[in-house]
Amino acid sequence: MLVSATEMLKKAKEGHYAVGQFNINNLEWTKAILQTAQELNSPVILGVSEGAGKYMTGFETVAAMVKAMDKSLGITVPVALHLDHGTYDGCYKCIKAGFSSIMFDGSHYAIEENIDKTKELVAVAHQLGLSIEAEVGSIGGEEDGVVGMGECADPAECKQIADLGVDMLAAGIGNIHGKYPANWAGLSFETLDAIQQKTGAMPLVLHGGTGIPEDMIKKAISLGVAKINVNTECQLYFQEATRKYIEAGKDLEGKGFDPRKLLAPGFEAIKEIVKIKMELFGSVGKA
Repeated sequence: MLVSATEMLKKAKEGHYAVGQFNINNLEWTKAILQTAQELNSPVILGVSEGAGKYMTGFETVAAMVKAMDKSLGITVPVALHLDHGTYDGCYKCIKAGFSSIMFDGSHYAIEENIDKTKELVAVAHQLGLSIEAEVGSIGGEEDGVVGMGECADPAECKQIADLGVDMLAAGIGNIHGKYPANWAGLSFETLDAIQQKTGAMPLVLHGGTGIPEDMIKKAISLGVAKINVNTECQLYFQEATRKYIEAGKDLEGKGFDPRKLLAPGFEAIKEIVKIKMELFGSVGKA
């Protein structure tokens, strides 16, 4: 059964650990993440970008697949199905489709418009029992065609958004989507600390979790981060395992070309990286 992310993130913030959001792109991704969460007794958030939703033929298809798989696999740990970097219209589509959590990314709007739209969506989401994430400041890199320069958020603006009643807040602190460049300056813990002081008990979200050094992850959690997003790392692990399978000629042996065999190494690789991240975030055994 799907749940909102509200309670799992409150517990994470109070317990000084973080819940991982792992983005899904197809059935293999979803199954691997759900099984790993169940095996490790960890809460988990399944993230769906608008691009991935479109790829999987729409949010209704995604919601139906996740709900059916959750039941068929006998998953008992808390699972939230969450829209990642949602537009205003995308949020309403996911609400209608049966998601249990949404993110409205109004960071590219002027703060007044971000506040107005977020306030409206908070009221709608909470009336239906959904959790909602908002964003202030931009996350560097590109996701679904949205390009950000990685500007640090204004702590005062973060407080304005937090005061609207959102359940979690993503704030730019120098983090980047995708691979981090060699000259990356690192996370701005000064900004994160200032945001934490302004927003109090609000669970904070760290986007761009791929490639951030372990010590930075742990420090971010100590400063109020309760949700960490991972997508690129799963893609890289899947790609590497699939490449090795093909380069070794395994697809030419017997019925190795069967997609169930062809995708199996990538499936196991995703389970491996999700386990590594859950252990790092401290969510193992916290379901």
